[in-house]
Amino acid sequence: MSTAVRSRVFKISAAAVTAAIAIGLCLFSQDDVSASIKERRVERLNAQIENVYTDEYQQMMDTEIADERDAKERTVDSIYTKVNPYGTNTTSMYVYFTTDQASTVSYTVSAEGYPDYTANAITSDEAAAAYREAAAGDADGSGNVGGTSTASQTTTVSSNDIASTEHEFLVLGLIPKVKNTITLTITDTDTDGNATTRTIEQTGPKLLGEEEVRLEQAVAPDESTVTTLGNGLYAILGNDSNEQDFMYYYDANGVIRGEIPVLYYRSHRLLFDNDGIMWFSASTKHFVGMNRLGKLVKIINLGDQYILHHDYALDSDGNIVSLATDLKHSDHAVQDQVIKVDTDSGEVSLLVDFGDLFPDYKQSTDHSGIDESDPTATNRWDWIHFNTIQLMDDGSALLSARETSTMIKINDIEGTPSLDYMIGEPSVWNGMDAQPSFLTKVGDSGDTGGQHSITVQYDSSLEDGQYYIYMFDNDFGYAMTRPDFDWTMIDGISTAQSSKDENSNSQFRKYLVDENAGTYTEVQDFDVPYSPYVSSAQELSDDLNLVDIGMQGLFGVYDDDGNLKAQYKMVLSSGYIYRVYQYGFRGFYFA
Repeated sequence: MSTAVRSRVFKISAAAVTAAIAIGLCLFSQDDVSASIKERRVERLNAQIENVYTDEYQQMMDTEIADERDAKERTVDSIYTKVNPYGTNTTSMYVYFTTDQASTVSYTVSAEGYPDYTANAITSDEAAAAYREAAAGDADGSGNVGGTSTASQTTTVSSNDIASTEHEFLVLGLIPKVKNTITLTITDTDTDGNATTRTIEQTGPKLLGEEEVRLEQAVAPDESTVTTLGNGLYAILGNDSNEQDFMYYYDANGVIRGEIPVLYYRSHRLLFDNDGIMWFSASTKHFVGMNRLGKLVKIINLGDQYILHHDYALDSDGNIVSLATDLKHSDHAVQDQVIKVDTDSGEVSLLVDFGDLFPDYKQSTDHSGIDESDPTATNRWDWIHFNTIQLMDDGSALLSARETSTMIKINDIEGTPSLDYMIGEPSVWNGMDAQPSFLTKVGDSGDTGGQHSITVQYDSSLEDGQYYIYMFDNDFGYAMTRPDFDWTMIDGISTAQSSKDENSNSQFRKYLVDENAGTYTEVQDFDVPYSPYVSSAQELSDDLNLVDIGMQGLFGVYDDDGNLKAQYKMVLSSGYIYRVYQYGFRGFYFA
């Protein structure tokens, strides 16, 4: 539900409640009163979060923090703290103090009944910059400080490079509504590692939402798996709600370590730029940039023409390339555009209208569908439905098109876009101009059905022109705009609409693409529980893979043979969890 629509609904509801109270509360049943009170609470919370997502609020908190912090000298014996300083992470705590000698800081959050959470803090912008510089030179090409690839991230920086005499950072992970003991270990790097400890007691704040403090663990991770996962955090992206929406951080033990409210809709992934800013979507209309202290330093509104959906990426200039819908398109086509958002100016420009690139295919489809980014929309034409975009090293982009169960590579995405190749079932495109562009499949593996969360993975051991693509393969064949297509002709594809179908599975699937030979080859797959829509996959290390089974509210860690090493279950707010990715946050929150 858009913020404008939701705001109107809440205002009407609030007005009705106010009028009814004036007439007499006796007119309401107990349930009516409870529902009305809840509606008003949600309305107030929505208004509170809308205020947080303004430059005025962020600047006001900057001033308040500075005035309180600088009122006296802040040493290890007079540490300044403030819970949730910028309104952007409910269970975080800002910490500031100085030391005489350059030092590093680690912290442990302890609360009775919960596992400890320990992290090495990034305590200065200079330390964060040292990590970015180190990551830029990584041979493995990850180059994404703070980003995914948690367990395999190899970026290292010496303690001397991140030591400081001024320490300003966020402690993550206060447990709500109980006493937390935060133990700071302050290590002097100039005197053989002498360490000083200080403790802070803080009652964790009440969560704004109704999510679990600790997730149900269908399979609890063993000690070696927890060690491998480290202090990286699972980001729950899109447990969509009709009330207030959030992004959540959970640790390897399934304990909440962050609650990030968004305006509405969902965040789809976290992106980390070269200036130390974390970018994410906060609604269908807003991209925001957050610094390591939780301050929103950039708030970009897309304006009245486009809304974003499902995915985005950072280009080499630090601008956002996003999947989008053109709200002013006369034929009401949706989810078939790619736009660029200049993160400095906020300017929005169109890169590709796929209706222009594939006009014959578009015209062959039925004019039907909805816009999942705007549930109130009607008469939409969802003919291709992109759900993932990956920017590639050669200036091209690889996109996942759910409605056609196809992966599509587009050359020169920010210049003069043109079709390079497709991967999938060629018969979906029979008779179309683009049909001859399909790569040749090597082997007899099945093809994808409605795949999500495709990821391009480069490997230095491969030849130029070779790389991997892995994904969550829903193994679900259906297209609202192609009602006559027989999806059962694709080996292994299910047409069951329910995630509870006992005869269906989804898969983690990985291909080796060889552009030189014009081929793709399946190199890995294993079954996971069935989710006909949404969901995600992420390689964490050489032998661990994170898979979100979105429609079942499950996410789990699997080894390469498909053995389940850990599994978590989250209560669904409405229908599904869109994605779960794990982030190391090194060089952002953590050293």
